[in-house]
Order: sequence, then C-alpha cells, then structure tokens
Amino acid sequence: MRITDLLKADGIKIGSAASSKMAAIDELVALHDKCGNLKDVAAYKEGILKREEMGTTAIGMEVAIPHAKSAAVKSPALSAITVPGGVDYDSPDGAPCKLIFMIAATLDGDVHLEVLARLMQMLMHEDFTAKLKAAKTPKEFLDIIDKQESAQFPDEAAAPAVKKDGYQVLAVTACPTGIAHTYMAAEALQKAGDAMGISIKVETNGSGGAKNVLTAAEIAACDGIIIAADKNVETARFDGKPVLSTKVADGIHKPEELINKIVNKEAPVFHSDKKADSSASVGEGESFGRKLYKHLMNGVSHMLPFVVAGGIFIAIAFLIDGLSGVPQDGNFGTGTPVSAWFKTIGGIAFDFMLPVLAGFIAMSIADRPGLLVGIVGGYLAAKGTAFDFILKAVNLTDESTVSGFLGALLAGFLAGWLLKLLMKACDHLPKALDGIKPVLIYPLCGLGIVGVMMCAVNPFVGWLNGQLIKGVGAMAANPALIIPACALLAGMMAIDMGGPFNKAAYVTATGLLASGAMGTNEGPFMIMAAVMIGGMVPPLAIALSTTIFKSRWTAEERKNGPVNFVMGLSFITEGAIPYAAGHPLQVIPSCIVGSAVAGALSALFGCTLMAPHGGIFVLPTIGNPLMYFLALVIGSVVGMLMLALLKKPIDKEAKKA
Repeated sequence: MRITDLLKADGIKIGSAASSKMAAIDELVALHDKCGNLKDVAAYKEGILKREEMGTTAIGMEVAIPHAKSAAVKSPALSAITVPGGVDYDSPDGAPCKLIFMIAATLDGDVHLEVLARLMQMLMHEDFTAKLKAAKTPKEFLDIIDKQESAQFPDEAAAPAVKKDGYQVLAVTACPTGIAHTYMAAEALQKAGDAMGISIKVETNGSGGAKNVLTAAEIAACDGIIIAADKNVETARFDGKPVLSTKVADGIHKPEELINKIVNKEAPVFHSDKKADSSASVGEGESFGRKLYKHLMNGVSHMLPFVVAGGIFIAIAFLIDGLSGVPQDGNFGTGTPVSAWFKTIGGIAFDFMLPVLAGFIAMSIADRPGLLVGIVGGYLAAKGTAFDFILKAVNLTDESTVSGFLGALLAGFLAGWLLKLLMKACDHLPKALDGIKPVLIYPLCGLGIVGVMMCAVNPFVGWLNGQLIKGVGAMAANPALIIPACALLAGMMAIDMGGPFNKAAYVTATGLLASGAMGTNEGPFMIMAAVMIGGMVPPLAIALSTTIFKSRWTAEERKNGPVNFVMGLSFITEGAIPYAAGHPLQVIPSCIVGSAVAGALSALFGCTLMAPHGGIFVLPTIGNPLMYFLALVIGSVVGMLMLALLKKPIDKEAKKA
C-alpha cells in the first residue's frame, strides 16, 4: 500500500494557521471526516488524544505524525496539513512543527505501522520534507509524495544491490517503542550503503514485529553486522561474526562511520553462548557500563508504572483525608473508607515496586529464567527475610533487616548473573534433560540461590541501619546539635529514597516524635519536620530538572518528570527512584545535598511538624509554614542546580532515541 493510496487532495490543508497542538489535531480530524474516513469523529479523536498522552508523536525536524487504531475508522487513511508559522507540538528537539500527517487505521492489521514506517523512511530526506512544506496546493503536495515514493520504493519489490554471494554488510535496528527511530536508522544505513557502493540489508525490530529478517545464509556470507539498538535483539545467530553494537541514534547520524568499521574489519568478533536462548544481549564490542545500564533501565522502565500509579493513589488518599478533617496522626490517609481504599491500593502497587525492579533486571541478564530469581530476590529485600543464626550473631530483630531499594538492585544483578552461570553449567548435562531445564532445574536452583543470597545479605544492611539510628539518636539528644542533626536526617532521606537509610532516618524521627526524648518540647517536632522535608526534596528536584533542564533527560524521562511534583508534595520520595536508579552518580548526591540544605533551613527557621506523614496535606500541623515552604523551595532548587552541574546535556540523537 502506497502513501498516495491513503491520502487524497480533500484530506490536505496547505497553509494552516493552527495556533496550538489541539487546534492542529482538530483540523486533521476534520479533514478525515470531510473525506468520509470516519464512522465516529469523537471516538477517533479520543484515540488520537490517548496516543498523545503516551508521548508526543512529533519526531523532530519540524514534523509530527499523530496516529491511532480505532473501531471508529472506516478504512485506513491519511490527512495532512502544513503550518508555515509552526505549532508547538512538544517536539523532542524543541522545534515547532510545520508538517503534520495524521494516520487513521482500522483495528484489523498493522496498516498504520506500515504506513508510519514508510513515512519515516521518506521523511529522512530533508529535501523531500522541505518540498512538502513549500507546496502551494494539495495537488502539488501529492505529486511530491508520489515522485519520492516511486523513486524510493519502486514497484515495492526492488532490493538493494547484492554482491554475488550475498550482502556485504547486515544491520539490525531497534528502539524502545519500535516505531520512529527504528525505521529512521534503517533508512539512514540503507542510504549510506547505497551511496558508498556497499551492499547492505537492514532488519527492523519494530512494534509490528521483525521485518526484512536476516537469513542464516546472509549472515554466513556477510563481512559483519551492525546492531543499532536501544533494546535487546536476537544476537545468538551472529556467533563467530564481527558485530558492532551501538545505540540507535548512531545508526541515524553516523551510518557511514558504522559501515566503514565493518568494511575495515574494526568490529570485534562476537561469541555467543552456544546454548543461549537467542535473545542474548549485545555483542562483546559493547562496554560493560552500557550493558549494566541496559539491564538497569529494563528494570526501571517496568517499575515506573507501579511508582507513578501507586504514588498518585496515595496522594489522593491524603487529599481526601485532608478535606474531610481527619486527624493528622499516624493513621492519616486511611481515616475514611474512600481514602483507605486509595491508600490500600496505592500501597499494594508500591509493594510490587522492588520485586518488579529486581525481576526485570535479572530477566534482562538471564532472559526468562531470570524473572523468578529477580522477583523473589526483590521481595526478600523488601521484607528483610534473614537466617535466624545470622540475626542472633549480630543481635538483630526481623524488623531491622529490610535492605530495600539497594537490596533489590543487588538481588536483580547478582541473581541474574548467578543464574546465567547456572545456565552455562547446565550445558554439560545430558541433552535428554533440555526439556526440563527451563521448567524445573533453572527455577528450582535459582530460587535456592537467591533465597540463600538475600537471607545472608539482609542482616548486614540491617546492622548498618541500627548503627546509624544509634548515632543519630545520640546526636539528636543534644539540643545544641539540632541543626546538624536535622541536616543529617534530611540528607539520609535522599540516600536510597525508601530504602534502609531512608527508613532509618524516618524511624528515628517518628521514634523521637513519640517519646519526646530530646529535652525540649520543640526538638522532636523540628526533627520530624526536617525528615519530611528531606523526603519531599528528591522528587521535586527531579521534577524541576526535567522541566527546566530538558536537555539533560530523555523524552521518556521528561514525560514522567512532572508526576514527581505530586509525589514530592505528598512526601512520596520513591517517585525519584527510577531517576536515581538510571543515573545514581548524578541524582543521589544532588538529592542528598538538596535535602540536607532543606532540613538545615527548616531547623534554622524553627519549623515544626506534629504529623509523621502527609506532605502538603498536613499543612495545619506545620509550625511556621511559610518558612517551611521557603526551605522546601530552596532545597529543591539547590538539588536541581547541582544535578544540572553533575549531569551533562545528552546528545540530541540520544534524547530522541
């Protein structure tokens, strides 16, 4: 199916004066309706808006392609507008969009993905997009598309030049969403190969599945393979061949360089585990640090929905109780049946957070067998399960062995690597046992491995927590040290954001609040105020950074950043965990400093807090609330600025990938 089969003159508007993203969407939907492409205009528009909520469909280069599959569509179709003045479409490169296509697809099949892939490849040609923006009439617009499509996809069957015994270079492209950058990289590599006289074939791992799949014969005959991907792709098939692994953005912007490395034999030879499950990670040419990052982000991306949804539910519970006049004590958030429901559901989502993080880290390392060991390891970290003989040896209780966020990271990585070693060891077992390995041997042995590992690790983290609590308690007992004590406890809230250090600070504050053990009436309340403000700063610093310093973050990170405004104001520190996990050396120190500054200022201003939780929703219980808010703002800004210094701007191509 060609672009010109789906786009009619009546579906094109040249010189639109749309002043906003919503106005542009309305015009494009109206063009579809005018052409008779829709059964239900409102339902189709709803589908478009839901897709935009997932992330902008602007692709950069002044182009956007909103799209939706809907039962409200009669048949697959396109509409298009040009906007000479440009419209703000939340483009990843910040440029206003001047050329916008809208895809309407039916529920049967993946026509919209095929058309989207076709458009992406055509729009990689800047002269083509420039001609479309300059078109004076719908007919001229269609003629430009028809000429480009005919030249770029002649008869839908033409293949690139092939050397006698196969393709010289092969490539695989893939991005996390499997739509835009997957096909842009493929087109850039294909163009570069053609221009260099190098026969090349590119496999795309898009959201509609792998297309143009490389065959065993082609792999055997090629000089090497380029993997331009930001997610795991099938690599076991490349065993013994030179493989160059890089990010998908390099496939878009450095295609000639990548091809030359293969041609000049600069790519390392990839050796796969011969028994691997064909979903192995990247080749040996990829750095250990990038492998760690991919494993980590696999866990973080799956954990994020639990953090966001659970955190918002808990915030709603606080809001309901605050509006209902519920006493702001330790039960705040569960004072009414409705708030208790929100708090319970949100808390359950949070309970899944650490097991999901560890589970998908381990799965990224050891494939599907790693999921079990990671999830169980993360759960053991959250519960603090430990061996009794170790507890007795270090004189700890069950409650003081929770290893939290740090324990979950440890569980994910170590359990994944240990299981991978187990899988390699099992290669020496009789071939007759291959069928029971994934359903019995790997789960059974993996469960034993992670159980022993976490039960041994948890008590030592608990012991460390106990020492911290004793030290802080002694410090807090001296009124002369109240400001440094508040700074220390507030900073501890940001070390692991819900983990053992965070919990140690919080337990210390609530314990002092309950006992009033500091010699003055105000002391315990000042400590509690500092601890809560220290827990509020990390999400707020992240939210401010993703809003103001956008160049430091990926499109996905920027999209989820504003949720942290709600979480921060609700005293839900865990909202910052995905960012701390992805960029620990930049985020954690920045948040610690910001929280410590806020805690010290809170104490300096004489702010107090009589409720152990609630964030902004317990404002009536805060002594000197205006200065408390000022301390919160200053601490958050300090964290944001330090983060801007530590975290350098990312490349534009990496940001869009």
